[in-house]
Amino acid sequence: MSDWNADIVAEFRANEGRVGGPFEGAPMVLVHHVGRKSGRKTVSPMMYMQDEQDSATIYVFASKAGAPTNPDWYYNLTTAGKAEVEVGTEQYLVTVAEVTGPERNTIYAEQARRYPGFAEYAVKTEGIRTIPVLALRRA
Repeated sequence: MSDWNADIVAEFRANEGRVGGPFEGAPMVLVHHVGRKSGRKTVSPMMYMQDEQDSATIYVFASKAGAPTNPDWYYNLTTAGKAEVEVGTEQYLVTVAEVTGPERNTIYAEQARRYPGFAEYAVKTEGIRTIPVLALRRA
C-alpha cells in the first residue's frame, strides 16, 4: 500500500471513518481486496455513494482521478466478485457487480453533481474509457 493510502487508512480508522484534506466531509470506504495476479491483500480507500433506495448497497467509482486506465482494484474486485469493506466503524462482506448502461450513467451523474471532481475525471477520460461504477452489496 502506498504511503498516501496508508495515511488515509490510518486517519479513517482513527476517526471512525472520517478523513480530512481533499476528502473532508466525503463518504469514505476502505475496500479490502486480493490481487488477482499477486494474491496480495490490499486495502484501498475510496469515496462512495450510498444507494438511496437500498441501504445495503454502496457505489464506488473506478475514476483513478481521470487516468486513461482503470485502477488495479477495479480488476481485482470484478474478478473476485466479492470483497470486504469498512464503512465508519463497521466491517462486512460485500458482493461486487458492475453497473452499466443508463443506470450507470444516472449514478455517475449524481456522484459528479455532488462532487464536481468526478465530472472533471469524466472529461479527462472522454473517448478513452468510461469510468466504471461498481455496486457493493452487503452479503
